[in-house]
Amino acid sequence: MDCCKKGDTLFFKQPPSIAGFAAVGGKKEGEGPLRECFDLLFEDNSLGEPTWEKSESSLQRYCIEQLMKKTQCTMNQIDYVLAGDLQNQCTASAYTLRGLDVQFLGLYGACSTMTEGLGVASVLAAGGMAKRVVAMASSHFCAAERQFRTPLEYGGKRTPTAQWTVTAAGALLVEPEGAGPFVQAVTFGRVRDFQVTDATNMGAAMAPAAAETILRYFQDSGYNPEQFDGIYTGDLGEVGSKLLLEILEQNGLCLKNHFDCGTIIYDLENQEVQCGGSGCGCSAGVLAGKLLPELKKGKLRRILMMSTGALMSQTTALQGESIPGIAHLVEISSVPKEEQL
Repeated sequence: MDCCKKGDTLFFKQPPSIAGFAAVGGKKEGEGPLRECFDLLFEDNSLGEPTWEKSESSLQRYCIEQLMKKTQCTMNQIDYVLAGDLQNQCTASAYTLRGLDVQFLGLYGACSTMTEGLGVASVLAAGGMAKRVVAMASSHFCAAERQFRTPLEYGGKRTPTAQWTVTAAGALLVEPEGAGPFVQAVTFGRVRDFQVTDATNMGAAMAPAAAETILRYFQDSGYNPEQFDGIYTGDLGEVGSKLLLEILEQNGLCLKNHFDCGTIIYDLENQEVQCGGSGCGCSAGVLAGKLLPELKKGKLRRILMMSTGALMSQTTALQGESIPGIAHLVEISSVPKEEQL
């Protein structure tokens, strides 16, 4: 394989290229500051389907159709699709892929799924195991509320620490080489549990795992935060982001260029989203809709993208279990590594 491993981080000697990207979103996402970043936006979050679960599957279908259109590819040219969502057994992804006749690897990393998928796709491409791999993730507010909390019809009041599950999907096409943006390195996270039991405060549950992954990456790479245009976390929201920075500062790392997708995708002052966005579609939508286009245009030169996940289920939450967290990180640049040096 054309890469080397140091610590927890894989460094690609020949960085895989992200050949294309697409993002679709729902009504609330279209009312936020990133409305112009989406390829498609839907005014009706049902997408004409009879259930929210089918709506999310349609969201993925529209997203992958946009990706194929933008990259001028067909599904029979794709070696693998790596996809995941928040539904039980990743059913949104499975029901999407059942009609596409392509080899499918279902992934579940909760809200970390987009970066996990991009990391695995990059390993497959760099290792010569695939010429074209699609990584995709989605979430839907209504489907997630029904599964993890209470159905919308219940009318439950949301706590100040809660986050709003993003209705969006993002899809990326990864190839062994190309014009970029380029995946330079991947750090896959470790499961960490800091005994947070409040399912309405997932930012606090995920922040320690995020801090550990960042610290391991900088230890493995020898880089420092100032060498990046931005260090993006998936969806810690306001509470989790503040906690992340506090933990890192305690460990001697001061981040002045940190941004969180959960606070970027919505207008926190004017949209009722409490602490910000969450869900697989949060980092998927921001990465595919905003960050990768800016890298492609040269507005950004080098970033770290890290998605965080709360690895709970509705069953464990009802049983009073604590919430394990995980965070996966990718280093992405607008130019090949040799041009950075």
